Amino acid sequence: MSEVAQNKEGFWKSRYSVITMCFFATFVCYIDRVNISVAIIPMAKDFGWDVETQGYILSSFYLGYLCMQIGGGRLADKFGGKLILGVGVLIWSLFTIITPWAALGGLFVLYLARIGMGLGEAVTFPSVYSLITRWFPNDEKAKAVALNASGIPLGTVFALIVTPIIVSTLSWQWAFYLFGLVGVIWFIAWQILVTNMPADHPHISKAELEYITANAPASGAVEDAPPLKYFLKNKAVWAIIVAHFCNNWTLYVILSWLPKYVNDGLGVPFASVGLIAMLPHITHFFCLNIAGNIADRMIKSGMDVTFVRKLMQTIGFGGLAMCLLLIAGVEDVWTAIALLCLGKIFGSAGIGGHSVNHMDIGPRHAGTLMGITNTAATIPGIVGVSVTGLILQYTGSWALVFQVTAGVTLFGMIFYLIFASGEKQFD
Repeated sequence: MSEVAQNKEGFWKSRYSVITMCFFATFVCYIDRVNISVAIIPMAKDFGWDVETQGYILSSFYLGYLCMQIGGGRLADKFGGKLILGVGVLIWSLFTIITPWAALGGLFVLYLARIGMGLGEAVTFPSVYSLITRWFPNDEKAKAVALNASGIPLGTVFALIVTPIIVSTLSWQWAFYLFGLVGVIWFIAWQILVTNMPADHPHISKAELEYITANAPASGAVEDAPPLKYFLKNKAVWAIIVAHFCNNWTLYVILSWLPKYVNDGLGVPFASVGLIAMLPHITHFFCLNIAGNIADRMIKSGMDVTFVRKLMQTIGFGGLAMCLLLIAGVEDVWTAIALLCLGKIFGSAGIGGHSVNHMDIGPRHAGTLMGITNTAATIPGIVGVSVTGLILQYTGSWALVFQVTAGVTLFGMIFYLIFASGEKQFD
């Protein structure tokens, strides 16, 4: 069945509903993850936390997030992304709702709540990748991954705007109660609109099902997954691991510390923090989807997949690193934000590089591979966020924070250029 034939059946396809719901899962994931980056400012005043303690609170989430990545990927490949992601959203929504009570119980209880929330969110991307590789044709992978990933900046922007309003109008506690409830609402819609496999969907057209069956990278469940060492022996896997680690160092440092940088480093009043800090994330939202489309179009035109992945990654990491180095010498609010936005424009190109590369090298194991690389990529959430807190605690230098982040990014670019591949490595 050709693409033209299946398009005659109507514009909206069942696979669009699947990726739209995945996008909203990622959106909810990030509003629940980011709201504490804003709420921690009044929380710190109420509980008397210093900057170092705030860093530990923010990074404790990633301990839980780290532990369940690979398990989430394997479970999604075996039992389906629908089941695993649905359970994950319910778990993290519960821990979001109980965060205020955990904070009242003391730091240890709050750390446990944040770790529990991380365990729930850990299955998000492995589950989504497992679904995409079974639902989307080869020349739509980057667009699907880009749309899902654009839930990150949009969820971040939503949290940055809405959290200060909730805090000012109600209290910081309500930022957790209300955002946690959103996940429960999403879960109900998820059960109605999504299935693990295209053949199981009650409303999919015959034309779309035939098209997906003929063109999707993978189909069916993975009954007997290979041991992890089978994947870790491969250089192309390590290229993605390192690139994902370096990408997330920047991502998590900015997610966790951008509101404080805008507030303390640039002197913006708390009431305006969300509005200023959202601009780089809005830029990222639009550019992610553009970059995903560009990568798919290049591959559809016949360009070598490996070349496309390396080109997009070089643009992403190289441009982002230069912007971070320039920010280190800037004190003006709008110049700093403009450079961060420019960095996000460049960084978005990585969605056509390492971000979708899992589905090139091991389509049937995309969930597991995403779990493996995202395990490594979670370490910056612990180390990078905590190191940033220590740098600020003992040097007070935002310039040093951006210089370190730029160095990590450049290392990732070089490593990916040397070892990455777009060719299939695993059956």
